[in-house]
Amino acid sequence: MDEKIKALDVKMKKAYDYLTEDLATIRAGRANPHVLDRIRVDYYGTPTPIQQVGNITVPEPRMLQIAPWEKNLIKEIEKAILASDVGITPTNDGSVIRLVFPELTEERRKELVKDIKKKGEEGKVAVRNIRRDGNDSFKKLAKTDISEDEIKDLEEQLQKLTDKYIKEIDKMIEEKSQDILKV
Repeated sequence: MDEKIKALDVKMKKAYDYLTEDLATIRAGRANPHVLDRIRVDYYGTPTPIQQVGNITVPEPRMLQIAPWEKNLIKEIEKAILASDVGITPTNDGSVIRLVFPELTEERRKELVKDIKKKGEEGKVAVRNIRRDGNDSFKKLAKTDISEDEIKDLEEQLQKLTDKYIKEIDKMIEEKSQDILKV
């Protein structure tokens, strides 16, 4: 495989991986520690990932428990969770913070599926933009010493790569949507 195609493959893989991480933060009515991945806690003036200031466990299917390593962080962790888009109010007993995930309503499930499809579409657009940029760079190469046949070959390889990632994204969206809609 040509280095140019390999470089574009790496970019498409990054777009795919970003989408995978993004979809992991969407909660499906069950406790999933990944919903806290983007939350930062003010730890002595430094925004720090919540996973680095405490231990996150799943004691029950619909509950997350955060045990901070320093008790004085409880208020900061609560503040960070409330300020985030998780949509759950934390409760604490002085030593641990609990997040109870409510059962998802049918309406909320449909909203989440719409959101998943929107994020998937954004992922596909990112992959297509990488394809477009690649094709543009191939056309610039045509002005140098590369034949039209080689350019066509590169474009075909890039299209196959694009199709592969679009298919993967569609599959991931379908699986996540089914997961959300499952009661």
